[in-house]
Amino acid sequence: MATVRDVATYLLVMQDEDAGERITNLKLQKLCYYAQGFNLALFGKPLFEERIEAWEHGPVVPMLYHSYKMHGWSGIPIPEHFDADALSPDERGVVDEVAEVYGQFSAWKLRDMTHAEPPWKDTERGEAISHHAMQAYFSQHIVPPPAAIS
Repeated sequence: MATVRDVATYLLVMQDEDAGERITNLKLQKLCYYAQGFNLALFGKPLFEERIEAWEHGPVVPMLYHSYKMHGWSGIPIPEHFDADALSPDERGVVDEVAEVYGQFSAWKLRDMTHAEPPWKDTERGEAISHHAMQAYFSQHIVPPPAAIS
């Protein structure tokens, strides 16, 4: 199983420096939250063990927040090293999809999106967002693959 740091590092190394906006701590938190939610929905198990809490600005992994808080509202530099084997092919697939779908949005747009979703809305501030709540919510947002044509 990956750690949240593995997921975060993978998201950071995937950023395209030439595309403009770099990933901030706020945006990284939301992308990790979406990756966790979709992994729970698709595979019935967490992508990483670290808890996600409901904070004022949305879902946050406290350890990850503290690791990057020195960057403030600025973009986080791309890490120099990443072990591609830290994530399984299925895990990379989930993170790739989340990056493609949700990575296009600004940090503040992602914040607003998470504020409209039950896993964050229904959790007391400072408390852990349960895997059960995330799995139930994200399971409703998976598009099944098209049926095979006979």
